[in-house]
Amino acid sequence: MSVQFSDNSLQEVQRIINFYPKGKQKSAVIPVLHLAQQEFGGWLSTETMDYVASLLKLAPIEVYEVATFYSMYNLKPIGKYMFEVCQTGPCMLNGSDDIVKYIYDKLGIKPGETSADGLFTLKTVECLGACGYAPMMQMGKNYRELLTKEKVDAIIAECRNNAAAKN
Repeated sequence: MSVQFSDNSLQEVQRIINFYPKGKQKSAVIPVLHLAQQEFGGWLSTETMDYVASLLKLAPIEVYEVATFYSMYNLKPIGKYMFEVCQTGPCMLNGSDDIVKYIYDKLGIKPGETSADGLFTLKTVECLGACGYAPMMQMGKNYRELLTKEKVDAIIAECRNNAAAKN
């Protein structure tokens, strides 16, 4: 399978590249990787990262370095809903380890795994900047805060209901 952006996305890549000074196209790697992840199924395959490198005229390793450093990039397929549980100090002190274990108990997935039904992926991440609402997790663009087992149950039910409604 060959990776190729849609015409609209290629235009967006060019717009992003043009935002930076000539010869500084490496500065575009983060937004172009976001675009690639969005267009190619929510994750970045090696082929996709190589494609981004070719568009930006970079060595593939320069793209891999960025994609592997930031937790916002997924390097393998993910579920429809990703639970990114904060594991930094304040969240840990307020029970994020218990939340991760509870999600494991409920869904049978450890951090980095996806549920058998393909709905859920569990990921532990560094600080999400909402320490006053610990323990918390990010789900897409939304934060879920002051987590308890009951709130996790409600979130899982909400996701399952949304997935069923879309089928």
